[in-house]
Amino acid sequence: MEKFKKLNLSEELLDAIRQAGFESPSEIQEKTIPLVLSGKDVIGSSETGSGKTLAFGAGIIDRVSPGAGIQALILTPTRELAEQVGQTISKFSHKKRIKVTQVYGGVSMDPQIRAIRQADIVVGTPGRLLDHLKRRTLNLSKVKFLVLDEADRMLDMGFVRDVESIIKSCPSNKQTMLFTATLSKDIEYMAKKYMKNPVHIQA
Repeated sequence: MEKFKKLNLSEELLDAIRQAGFESPSEIQEKTIPLVLSGKDVIGSSETGSGKTLAFGAGIIDRVSPGAGIQALILTPTRELAEQVGQTISKFSHKKRIKVTQVYGGVSMDPQIRAIRQADIVVGTPGRLLDHLKRRTLNLSKVKFLVLDEADRMLDMGFVRDVESIIKSCPSNKQTMLFTATLSKDIEYMAKKYMKNPVHIQA
C-alpha cells in the first residue's frame, strides 16, 4: 500500500483500495492519478484490464462533493462497460457517500431519471445520455470531469456526433480524460478540438 499512499489519496479511498485487495498501483494508475489530481487533461493508451477505471476514478472520487449535482460524467461505448465502470467506481467511493448512476439504453427511462436527480457521478452510453439531455432530465452544467473511456471503440461505433453534442453540453472549463487502445485520426481530432494541452500516457 506504500505506493498508493504516496499518491496523496484520501484515507477513505485508501481504505476502499485496501479492502479490494490491491497492494500497489498498476503502471497506468501510478502515472495517471497524480495528473488527474493536479487538474491536467490526460490521453491514456492502455489495454482493457490494466486498472484504468481506478486510474481516472481515484482522482475524481477524491474531488467530487456528495450532493452537489453531477460533477463527473464518464462515457462508455457499451452498456456492459457502463455497468462495469459504474460498479467499480461505486465500490471505491462508497465510504465517501458519493452516488454513482449508470445510464444506458434498453431499459426504462423513469428509474434512471430518478437516479440522475441524486447522482454525483454519471456513467453512461452516448445514445441514452443524449436522450436524457433532449428531455432535459440530465443537467451537465456542474460537470468538472469528463472521461471518454474506450474512446476508439466509441468513435468506431459511429458515436462521434453524439459525443460532440454531449461534450458541448458540459462547461468549457472541465478536466477531460480520454482512454483509448489506439490513437486514430478521430481521437486526434477530438483531442485537438476539446482538450487543453493533454498529457499523453502510455502503459
